[in-house]
Amino acid sequence: MNKLLVFFITFLVVLAGYFAVKLYYPLGEPAEEINSFEECVEAGYPVLESYPQQCQTPDGKSFTEDIGNELEKADLIRIDNPRPNQSIESPLSVKGQARGYWFFEADFPVKLFDDNDFLLGIKPARALGEWMTEDFVPFEVTLPFAVPSTKKGKLVLEKDNPSGLPENADELIVPVTFKEVSETPSEMMTVKIYLSDSHFVNEPYFDCSRTVAVKRQVPKTQAVATATLEALLRGATEEEVNQGYLSNINPGVRIQKLSIQEGVAIVDFSEQLEYQVGGSCRVTAIRAEITDTLMQFPTVEEVIISIDGRTEDILQP
Repeated sequence: MNKLLVFFITFLVVLAGYFAVKLYYPLGEPAEEINSFEECVEAGYPVLESYPQQCQTPDGKSFTEDIGNELEKADLIRIDNPRPNQSIESPLSVKGQARGYWFFEADFPVKLFDDNDFLLGIKPARALGEWMTEDFVPFEVTLPFAVPSTKKGKLVLEKDNPSGLPENADELIVPVTFKEVSETPSEMMTVKIYLSDSHFVNEPYFDCSRTVAVKRQVPKTQAVATATLEALLRGATEEEVNQGYLSNINPGVRIQKLSIQEGVAIVDFSEQLEYQVGGSCRVTAIRAEITDTLMQFPTVEEVIISIDGRTEDILQP
């Protein structure tokens, strides 16, 4: 009888220990490899109802959701759309309210970057009321942007600073995610894009069509020409600009259609390609960047550029 009692008590202790472990580690094991809020949430651990949200692992680690600097700037500028970490697509509607002194001449710049720091789009947000005030003024802008190279990015709403003085600069940073980028990392491949070479811009016989090839990593795909052209539309890196290489193509340009038939590449762009574009040298440079990038492929012998289906009256000096 005593042996049976001991066995029964031992069984209860083991059973209690089992359920205690299951309660403490709902997925069976502590999450030693979790290093971010997103990983914590994906692992199924509890999220506290706070702002910003917090996720806690069973082994006592706590991770806070990145919401940019929204709370710090709440008395200066507020954003209604997009909200931090919202999934976005082009064109992006940006709306909110800002103190009148955030504007200059009724607007301020809005920029969108991916996590590789490529400037995908830039456009001024316009005040929807009298901006010569210290009160909050509503603003909005529709921002087209290029295809991103990463799943995440950031929207930057800059205080307009005509003085250029660092002490007058300010910005609201809003983290975002992009709908069109796959969650699953793709195998990458190396391609070349062609940027304008500005080294000899002050020479008397400077060639505006002069380009230089630089390398890019893009997801491996059968649509290599499209992926390469999308990489071109993201522009130059800061390091490349410092080396004298730049893109004359507006941020935010999208490819609407690309086909290659009998050696002719026909590429149709969104109207952002010619937005506020002027001067024969810049027009020449834009055409050269696009043409040289596509002509690297052996199947391309000629390039035809169009905007919204038009070819005759586009990219005028």
